[in-house]
Amino acid sequence: MTAHLPARARLVHDSLRAAGIEGEIVVLPDAAHTAPLAAAALGIEVGAIANSLVFWSDGEPLLVMTSGAHRVDTAALAARLGRGSIQRATPEQVRDATGQAIGGVAPTGHPAALTTIVDEDLAGYPRIWAAGGTPHTVFPLTFDELVRVTGGTISKVDAD
Repeated sequence: MTAHLPARARLVHDSLRAAGIEGEIVVLPDAAHTAPLAAAALGIEVGAIANSLVFWSDGEPLLVMTSGAHRVDTAALAARLGRGSIQRATPEQVRDATGQAIGGVAPTGHPAALTTIVDEDLAGYPRIWAAGGTPHTVFPLTFDELVRVTGGTISKVDAD
């Protein structure tokens, strides 16, 4: 059933199943490195895309699952979380932390659990879509499933 999936997507699939999430990973014909590209490929609102953004904060990776409809305000989020600063991770840091490349980072299937923040705005969508471990793969899930699979903390991530 998962033989057609790339190896990274199979890891994500297995992690989803272990968490009791049944959404199937979809292989897109073209890479969807950005939320607008993924939304266009799926025919959905860009806000229903759960962008997986990896930042570096206080010496560790921080995964922020944000709605594709807006940007993360790193200064505001750092203040909300009581962190010194939040900066974009380098491509090498992203791959080391997740085992996945930028543009395809899934909310799960990483070598170790990551501290994760889940954008409260994603709760406004009955179904959201996240990357499946590669830029060509995505899968559907609910907001509650996203919070559960990531062990994430729900927060506002954009400016006040």
